[in-house]
Amino acid sequence: MTDLSGLEAELRGVVRGEVGFDVTARALMTMDASNYRRVPAGVVAPRDAEDVAAVLEVCRVRGVPVVARGGGTSIAGQATGTGVVLDFTRHMNGLLELDPATRTAVVQPGLVLDRLQEAAAPHGLRFGPDPSTHGRCTLGGMIGNNSCGSHSVAWGTTADSVRELSVITARGERLRPGQDWAGAPDGLRALVEGDLARLRTGFPDLPRRISGYALDALLPEKGADVARSFCGSEGTLGILTEAVVSLVEAPRARALAVLAYGDESGAAEAAAGLLPLGPLTVEGMAADLVRSPAGLPGGGAWLFVETGGRTPAEARVRAEAIVRAADVVDSLVVTDPAAQRTLWRIREDASGTATRMPDGSEAWPGWEDCAVPPARLGPYLRDFRALLTDHGLRGTPYGHFGDGCIHVRIDFDLLTEAGVGRFRRFSEELADLVVAHGGSLSGEHGDGQARAELLPRMYGEETVRLFERAKAVWDPDDLLNPGMLVRPAPLDTNLRFSVLPRRPVDVAFGYPADGGDFGAAVRRCVGVAKCRTTTAAGPTVMCPSFRATGEEEHSTRGRARLLHEMLAGEVVTTGWRSTEVRDALDLCLSCKGCRSDCPVGVDMATYKAEFLHHHYEGRRRPAAHHTMGRLPLWLRWVARTRTAPLLNTLASVRLPARAGKRLGGIAPERQIPRIAREPFTRWWRRRKRRTTGDLVVLWPDTFTEHLSPSVGQAAVRVLEAAGLRVVLPPSRPLGGAVCCGLTYVSTGQLDRARAVLRRTLDLMEPVLRRGTPVVVLEPSCAAALRGDLPELLHDDPRAPRLASSVLTFAEALERHAPDWTPPAVDRPVVGQTHCHQHAVLGDTADRGLRASAGLTGELSGGCCGLAGNFGFEKGHFEVSKACAEEQLLPSVREAPQGAVILADGFSCRTQLEQLAGVRGRHMAEVLAEGLEKKEKETGAGK
Repeated sequence: MTDLSGLEAELRGVVRGEVGFDVTARALMTMDASNYRRVPAGVVAPRDAEDVAAVLEVCRVRGVPVVARGGGTSIAGQATGTGVVLDFTRHMNGLLELDPATRTAVVQPGLVLDRLQEAAAPHGLRFGPDPSTHGRCTLGGMIGNNSCGSHSVAWGTTADSVRELSVITARGERLRPGQDWAGAPDGLRALVEGDLARLRTGFPDLPRRISGYALDALLPEKGADVARSFCGSEGTLGILTEAVVSLVEAPRARALAVLAYGDESGAAEAAAGLLPLGPLTVEGMAADLVRSPAGLPGGGAWLFVETGGRTPAEARVRAEAIVRAADVVDSLVVTDPAAQRTLWRIREDASGTATRMPDGSEAWPGWEDCAVPPARLGPYLRDFRALLTDHGLRGTPYGHFGDGCIHVRIDFDLLTEAGVGRFRRFSEELADLVVAHGGSLSGEHGDGQARAELLPRMYGEETVRLFERAKAVWDPDDLLNPGMLVRPAPLDTNLRFSVLPRRPVDVAFGYPADGGDFGAAVRRCVGVAKCRTTTAAGPTVMCPSFRATGEEEHSTRGRARLLHEMLAGEVVTTGWRSTEVRDALDLCLSCKGCRSDCPVGVDMATYKAEFLHHHYEGRRRPAAHHTMGRLPLWLRWVARTRTAPLLNTLASVRLPARAGKRLGGIAPERQIPRIAREPFTRWWRRRKRRTTGDLVVLWPDTFTEHLSPSVGQAAVRVLEAAGLRVVLPPSRPLGGAVCCGLTYVSTGQLDRARAVLRRTLDLMEPVLRRGTPVVVLEPSCAAALRGDLPELLHDDPRAPRLASSVLTFAEALERHAPDWTPPAVDRPVVGQTHCHQHAVLGDTADRGLRASAGLTGELSGGCCGLAGNFGFEKGHFEVSKACAEEQLLPSVREAPQGAVILADGFSCRTQLEQLAGVRGRHMAEVLAEGLEKKEKETGAGK
């Protein structure tokens, strides 16, 4: 048994980087993106090579294994271990040098691939390999796995792009592996020269042979390339601290030919025939992977074939030549870069979407990337599908058809003994099938634990013993990532599901997509780590807290890992009372971005509400849960007592305001929003109403009612101008008013939320009977009614009826006033799509409405950072501000003169006002102002 406290103390004494042996640090590193789980002793984030050497020395003396880890997106289990995990992403993540003249770059192992691509792009260069995880995978991980990506038919694997490495061995020797035996450890050359015949004949000649050690790269006719042979060694030979890599010239223009085939076999058999035409990619996928084929030409399977050129016209000519050479059902050639990115996103998200079958059942990696000769791909896929059928399994193959490499997630049952047994039998038979087709067990992601046990079936026992001898030359103490590649753990042990409870835990939400099982909901996170991207490209939202902090525990994946360990009870032992889980969830903004942006639909906002509900059950809650969680109650009390002017005055005086914020758990940096003197419904009662037109119910949400009634007034003005008859929901003097329960849900007061929502359903009974549409102006409230309501009251049949009747402002105009023409505003627009609108509601109708009104330009993505109560809570101000500074505030500062600052959410408008000093407006206000202007102009012309 390792003395963890002594090991931690010794490491802290010699390492300048962070040393984490606490529950959170260990729990975050138990898994990668595979089926496997190992609990590490601790985690070290080294600052430099000296730290790495110090860790290796301490661990060698103590006999503690060391595992190098990059982005943690490995699919075979090689980024997990029981010893000390080296996390290179925190500090050793730099681009040290980029030389356009020699087309080389010097990188550290923790550098994310996209950062290298961004630095190389201004010079017309790029790194050739580009896995679908390019926004979060690291160069060290790519070298460890010999990663490839979609452009490998043109630019090869990572090994083809590595010139020289800096490596520290387990015994502290510093080597510079390169060509002509450069950097070879003592004994490696003798080992190779003693078995030349085996190295020349025992390795399949494949473009995607990643399995085992690449010892054949050490043959004299291949330049005795030690660096190349090190690639794909999965951290078992030495610890990489630096690399010199080659860059390639990026095409100035690209075109994408999307080729449609009747079925997968047709696409697979066509792929190899396209290679002589010099494409940049030949990627394939079948219809059972694509949830929505919108934008794709009609067919049952597709090849994505990219071409390059000096001009768009040249790239298009090459793409059209591809189309002519291909025997296709249909085709599409795309040259617009934005349209290409949209199509590529379908392919890149496959690593996540493939984890769910079309019926919602789970599918898992394990046989993620076998490769066969490209000419054998069609027959192999037919045999593969037949093997699935024989075992009663389903999978959705896709991947690098031009290289004969197939990715697939399979609906293995890894929760029962019988299911795990079938997993083993299928794995053994598939390994034999791959070998029969002349293939490699791994064509991209390495062997890890998933396939290393089966390497003798591919290479034979003698070659595998040669691998063991090579490992002993580099690492005689078996210190580095033991159990990988040689002397592996059985493929059906250390499964991450084995530690989870067999029965569903008692929860408040219904989790309808996961069979009511919270554990199944948490299992959705497979670790592809799209939430760890450091920039929010385009309209995406997920994960603002990770981008603000850079810490794994504040990513969607990190929180899911902690929840998994909470359910497992081995590392996180205090269950729902866990302070570690609470602290990780504390910086979750509940933006719901993961609900839409995560390829597998992890919904961390719901998980957070669930956790807070149990964590504080029968315990004292934070003050902010009372002040902001019960905001609808307090504001109704203020309206009844007509004390808004008094409270606004007190909030504007420094000492009372400071005391109130301290007592209420509100961030001292925040200003308390002003309460309206006249609530929206009071204004409504004294106005003359329209009595004709299609009936719609306008929902008086808390924010519109008490904090921004001008939005409600503007909405009534526009809806009536569009010919609709507006009414408000029923209410009772003593029975209260309707409420979506949002503030109760976001603070985990789920019992209270259920009571409020049941009262709301009671009040809405007449509306539900008539089937009247309900227009909700506040996006977060609309999202709560559409999403949280039916999931929280999953036992009430009225809940889905109300949820389905909810419309946004733009949807109401689109569906119920389709012939109405909005006033021509004719101005540029900036601002941000509300994160809940992006994640739950969608913005198609909003885009159409803006276009009809002449509002030009795109709204930014990301999250404003205020996110309801989040940005007001004490301790959250800096993260809240950092989120706003990512996209929203820069877009406003750079806005053209006269631009409309659009922000439909009250939180977004408040953040803009408090951080930028500008007033954002709801779309209803913009259109109401346009109507008023139009009427004035019309009146002036009479």
